[in-house]
Amino acid sequence: MTTLLILLQVANVAIYSNVAAVVGSAAIVFGASWGIAKIASTALESMARQPEAAGDIRSSMVVAAALIEGVSFFAVIVCALVILL
Repeated sequence: MTTLLILLQVANVAIYSNVAAVVGSAAIVFGASWGIAKIASTALESMARQPEAAGDIRSSMVVAAALIEGVSFFAVIVCALVILL
């Protein structure tokens, strides 16, 4: 009987961890997309104000967006591993 109760508790926690992983993945994707959109809008505004620096601004924007995307991809993979394992 005790073993059954322990297994039921573990299964109950696993359900909550799956829900938390799904919510975490959604929050990560939303935050990353908002961050990249904010970088892009600020970069376009900066290019409009200073067209001669457009190349430098564009390269900085791409690097920053790639870093955000890399971190968010890693976090989504961690959440997927929580769901699958």
